[in-house]
Amino acid sequence: MTISVALLGAGGKMGFRVTRKLVEAGYDVRAVEIGAPGKARLAEAGIDAVAIEEGVPGARVVVMALPDNMIGDVARQISPMLAAGTMLLVLDAAAPYAGDLPKDRPDLTYFVGHPCHPPLFNDETDWDARRDYHGGIARQSIVCALTQGPEEDYALGEEICRAMWSPIIDCHRVTLEQLAILEPGLSEMVAMPFVDTMVEAVEECERRYGIPRKAALDFLIGHLNVEIAMWFGYSPKVPSDAALRLMRFAKGVVVKEDWREALSPDKVKEAAELIVYGKGA
Repeated sequence: MTISVALLGAGGKMGFRVTRKLVEAGYDVRAVEIGAPGKARLAEAGIDAVAIEEGVPGARVVVMALPDNMIGDVARQISPMLAAGTMLLVLDAAAPYAGDLPKDRPDLTYFVGHPCHPPLFNDETDWDARRDYHGGIARQSIVCALTQGPEEDYALGEEICRAMWSPIIDCHRVTLEQLAILEPGLSEMVAMPFVDTMVEAVEECERRYGIPRKAALDFLIGHLNVEIAMWFGYSPKVPSDAALRLMRFAKGVVVKEDWREALSPDKVKEAAELIVYGKGA
């Protein structure tokens, strides 16, 4: 029996990619889209957009490819249309972790899946895959969490996620809290600030010290390549003793001592609420 999947936000930048993947995988896809650009994007791909009242009732899985701050309101809007046992599949941990899914529907299954994106170090040989930084052409891993519902529903949620983000390397099962620690915690509260700071440092080299930006950028990107490879175990870790001494000295300058709090459940919950409700920092 073909599984019916209603995909809300099917023509959006994120939704369109996963909609095409599910169609290609042979699911009964109801592409729910209200925006004109999204409808046009779907039409160009030969996919008919449907209204929410047409697409949601009777769907076995409802994928919420929507902005985090809209997911709770839309979930409550469609709740009366959902039969017991329907799976709501959310693509990010923020709304579920902030408690923004309907609390009066214990008969629904809540599932969260998120892509890891293609790894920095990989064995892709096709040029398009090598230049695919988001996923869909290149292989990537995914993380999944069953947050409400019967254990046997996990397999269905993982199946849909594997189809949406194929081709897949590994699927990692985690709890909702663990997924929230990974994102927004690890990816956006730890990694992204460091990346943004590195971009600012390149600009500072040019603005303050007159180093050509391309020279600073080439220097940083090359050193990142070798340092990430060494520190994450992709090559032998062989920095000089002097480099290690300088790293320890520099961490006292550029890293706050309590940075690990960015991964604490309390801080991650605050971040999720900021994403969903605009509250907090």
